[in-house]
Amino acid sequence: MATQEVSAGRTGAARGAPRGTAGHTTTLGGGATGPGEPAATRGRTSIADAVVVKVAGTAAREVPGVRDMGGGLSRTFGAVRDRVPGGRPDVGRGVKVEVGERQAAVDLGLVAEYGVPIADLAREVRENVVDAVERITGLEVVEVNITVHDVRLPEEDDEDRGDGAGSRVA
Repeated sequence: MATQEVSAGRTGAARGAPRGTAGHTTTLGGGATGPGEPAATRGRTSIADAVVVKVAGTAAREVPGVRDMGGGLSRTFGAVRDRVPGGRPDVGRGVKVEVGERQAAVDLGLVAEYGVPIADLAREVRENVVDAVERITGLEVVEVNITVHDVRLPEEDDEDRGDGAGSRVA
């Protein structure tokens, strides 16, 4: 995949740039060179958009009340992938990012547990994502947009088990 560096001087998130592009990177700090420079400032640090996607997705999933991430079709494909032996869960499912030189914008799609107040859940997810992305990447998060695609009902959990626990008849 091609690596694209963000040009210096941009201050906002990369509006209009490819969203969630795996090969896109953001360079933090210009980086000085030469033996006379302090060791901590020699060179550049680049963060791939995929890093921001994973951090945001993991942070969103940590919040109690988030049942799953992504819309209907992506959840279906994700469920199949999760059941394949040796497959890893896709922590980026339901996450799109726009990353600029110093800022990032995050879009999340999620499924909430039934009974959890959605406004409170969205606030907690937003706070956790902003904290994690800013702490881990050093980028300022300018917005976290959340779309709740579905609400998971308790009886849907029983159906998923396939052990007959949700059945009323033998």
